Amino acid sequence: MRLATQIVLLALAAGAGAGWWMYGDRVGLPDPMKLLGLMPAQDAGPPRPPAGARIEVVTAPVRVAPLVERVESIGTARAREAVTVTSRVSGIVAAIHFEEGQKVRAGDILVELDRSAQVAAYDRARAAADDARTRLARARQLRATQSVPEAQIDQLEAALRQAEAQVREAQARIEEMKIIAPFSGRVGLRQVSLGALIQPGTAITTLDDLSKIRVEFAVPEVFVARLALGQPVLATSPAFGARSFAGEVTAIDTRIDPATRSIRAVAEFDNPDETLRPGLFLNIVLTLAERPSALLVPEEAIDPVGDRAYVFAVRQGRAIRQEVKLGTRLPGEVEIVEGLAPNEEVVVRGLQRLRNGVPVNVTETIRRPLS
Repeated sequence: MRLATQIVLLALAAGAGAGWWMYGDRVGLPDPMKLLGLMPAQDAGPPRPPAGARIEVVTAPVRVAPLVERVESIGTARAREAVTVTSRVSGIVAAIHFEEGQKVRAGDILVELDRSAQVAAYDRARAAADDARTRLARARQLRATQSVPEAQIDQLEAALRQAEAQVREAQARIEEMKIIAPFSGRVGLRQVSLGALIQPGTAITTLDDLSKIRVEFAVPEVFVARLALGQPVLATSPAFGARSFAGEVTAIDTRIDPATRSIRAVAEFDNPDETLRPGLFLNIVLTLAERPSALLVPEEAIDPVGDRAYVFAVRQGRAIRQEVKLGTRLPGEVEIVEGLAPNEEVVVRGLQRLRNGVPVNVTETIRRPLS
């Protein structure tokens, strides 16, 4: 029983010593072997290299390079303005003034409905207004002889106003028989034929303003504080191969979607040749920031401890443990925001054998990102 207890104590001591060898010495913790009384104070700590001996390491320089922070997303193109053209009234299609796919201007007449009944009503209203106007003029002439009372003149004036209102109403009904383009754009396929009876809301065609294309896409909420109007956006589509389209952020939603933890944004793209079409699936690359002189080190040089990060910088022939602040992560590299200077050498291989201040021998310097 006593032997078993000793074996367990030795195993615990060995594990504690190994943990201290890997991490404890770096953060200044006391040697557990010494605390347990299993090692004399003068022999505390892991074996040190003989005096004058240097640990062989491989280093890489702190690289200065431009850095662009991007976020990728997906979206669907839609026209800046889009509408399904319909009629507000019922009627028979009397004339169609557009061709499918034609470009039209705001106010152009697209379809005319038969308006014979409306024209007849307008003629009757105008005749009634002319008659009311004539009777009022006669009454005013007779007023000078005081043979027409003022009350009668007031009635005639009211009748004229009513007749003129009926004329305007009849004229508006004639205009309703014309279906016009609400804005400039390109019409789609025709949905009606000559002689067809259409009802209010019947689809006649579509109209899209393709001079600019809008794309809505989602950005993870972790980037919401860095999202801003005017940020550049690139869009690509398998339909156009390597061609890309440049745009910018023009709108940002005021709410974050609680289901996806993302926020919606809208980018707008100039589309003078109308290459981009509504409904097209697009890959979006949003540029959050650009830094022309970022400091980059291979990710192998980073020694994380908890929520902190360290590197071993080679200074005057010794490995100096330096805390650093990390920025953007790239494939194979990490941006250093604080803690290092340009062109300093950092250890990328052999970190496990290093302690702060030990002498090192650089056997190789890698001058490109590690793969």
